[in-house]
Amino acid sequence: MNAIELRGLTKRFGDVTALDDVTLDVREGEIFGFLGPNGAGKSTTIDVLLDFVRPTDGEASVLGHDCREASLAVRQRVGVLPDGYHLYDRLTAREHVEFAVASKRSDDDVDALLERVGIADAADRKAGGFSKGMRQRLVLAMALVGTPDVLVLDEPTTGLDPNGARELREIIRAERDRGATVFFSSHVLEQVEAVCDRVGILREGRLVAVDTIDALRGALGTEARLTLTVDAVDDRLVDAIEAVEGVSSVRVDGSRTVSVTCEDDTKAAVLGAVSAVGVALVDFDTEEVSLEELFAAYTETEEEDGAVDAGAATPEVGR
Repeated sequence: MNAIELRGLTKRFGDVTALDDVTLDVREGEIFGFLGPNGAGKSTTIDVLLDFVRPTDGEASVLGHDCREASLAVRQRVGVLPDGYHLYDRLTAREHVEFAVASKRSDDDVDALLERVGIADAADRKAGGFSKGMRQRLVLAMALVGTPDVLVLDEPTTGLDPNGARELREIIRAERDRGATVFFSSHVLEQVEAVCDRVGILREGRLVAVDTIDALRGALGTEARLTLTVDAVDDRLVDAIEAVEGVSSVRVDGSRTVSVTCEDDTKAAVLGAVSAVGVALVDFDTEEVSLEELFAAYTETEEEDGAVDAGAATPEVGR
């Protein structure tokens, strides 16, 4: 069974279409990253899953429960860190988590949850004096109450320093390892690449791509960058590399370094060309297209007409 299913999900606010015919399956036990520029529809999707917003058309379900007809059942099995959360300034961290424990009728150890998110030493401090990062940690502790089957996290690294972001990644992986599904939206792309099993990319309310990051790179036919260190650069070497089919650019960086942009499966041929002209190869390094470049390619192009499943033999354009 899928943990989350969206079928033809559409949401309009007056003349604005926030979601446009979105169809998506999120598998049980995976970490799924939901990406898109500001205003793409990420938070609206989460609001529909939690029944905070009713769709104009289409269906959404979590763990087999319709999000409209069984919203209470959904919330009992879902932990949520919303983007626009509210804390009570006069309540302590402990009191907030105790409230969440009571609401879910769980027997969680409040102190253990606060320890897990790194604010045990502030358990009896009022939330009104918390920094943004501490408030984020507190809401995460509340989301973990009841050992949820699905964690829904909207921009979870907001306000966290690098150590806090690393600790969050560890928590996300631990939740996945115990069998939970983690569905989170983010614009911090390095966080996504570090933990996600798959990602979905929204653009202007439409789902334009769904797959692993590696598969999305492959579907775009993106190029690799190859940096060669040789004993000496000369014109023969440059001419030989430029003659290799699949090489799009060659740049000389000093007397011993050449940077080559080429198709991914052309790298071996480039190295062969270096050897063929008798130049000694001292070292080489390859660099894949960055996640930022990948994200830009899927969100800025006007040619895509729907979701691409890069895992298919041929990228499939559909909804």
